[in-house]
Amino acid sequence: MKVLVIKTSSLGDIIHTLPALTDAAQHFPEIEFDWVVEGAFQEIPRLHSHVKKIIPIYLRKWRKNLFSAQTRQEIKIFLKTLRDTKYDLIIDAQGLAKSAWIARLAKGVSLGLDWKSARESLASIFYQRHVTVNFQQHAIVRMREIFAKALNYPLPTTAPVGLDKDRFPKPEDAPNNYVIFLHGTTWLNKKWPIEYWQALGKKIVEKDITVLLPHSNEEEYQDALRIQQNDPHIQILPKQTLTQMAGWISHARAIVAVDTGLGHLTAALGTPCVSLYGPTNPALTGTLGPNQIHLSAKFPCAPCLQKNCHYRGNIQTFPACFTTIPPETVWQSLNL
Repeated sequence: MKVLVIKTSSLGDIIHTLPALTDAAQHFPEIEFDWVVEGAFQEIPRLHSHVKKIIPIYLRKWRKNLFSAQTRQEIKIFLKTLRDTKYDLIIDAQGLAKSAWIARLAKGVSLGLDWKSARESLASIFYQRHVTVNFQQHAIVRMREIFAKALNYPLPTTAPVGLDKDRFPKPEDAPNNYVIFLHGTTWLNKKWPIEYWQALGKKIVEKDITVLLPHSNEEEYQDALRIQQNDPHIQILPKQTLTQMAGWISHARAIVAVDTGLGHLTAALGTPCVSLYGPTNPALTGTLGPNQIHLSAKFPCAPCLQKNCHYRGNIQTFPACFTTIPPETVWQSLNL
């Protein structure tokens, strides 16, 4: 069976889709998936053993230079690649008008969410088959339900498994015993305070466990330097690809993460993780899988689901909601 998956972005949303592929492969061992994904995220679907071909799309870039010769050529190549294969089924797991348009252009029966379920209801008119799914549930559960209904197998009740961690060898230069701090995230108010990371790091290294700090940009690197405080037992990793990070995460003793895409990669690999949630709601977008612990802020305005903090009280720590998840609470949850 040959199935095309359309899930173009973002990092966390793509990772949320991986357990649904694992479910499908358990019922149809010979199933093969091709995947349409934004070029910047194409490394994530490649991590799954049942994904055979990636079809990168560059909508974000194309919008900025829509009438350039290069854009026209890239769109031509994309359409040719998309239509090279006749699929048994095309699953639009995005539920947007743009993804529905892609599904309609591909060869095969297209399936997506119905008018009441899709994020953009208009998308539903482009599909040949429809499924109904409750949007107000965790994204992973939603994806698993879409695939189960699309391929006609019972919705699994087991814990979601996204990736086989045995596929990712331990990095040659990895310490014997280490914990990773996933401290970087896109929203400023999703960041756990630097002084909290420092306090937690001290507790961990006192147990003779190395702390590793990844980073993906200059801002995260500067945060890593502040967390490290020249402690040789707290090491800043060089920039890593997502595949390389999968290796580091797979063999970590534990992970501490804010609400970030790499936290979802951790859950997909089943590595023990304590995730910290201030303005966001883990019931809808938190890490889901074996060995996952959620610590949510107990603050009057949490979860606010806002990118900017509007608290104007007397608490100086930013964001204020994270004062209800101090380092000692995280340390106890780690149970190292």
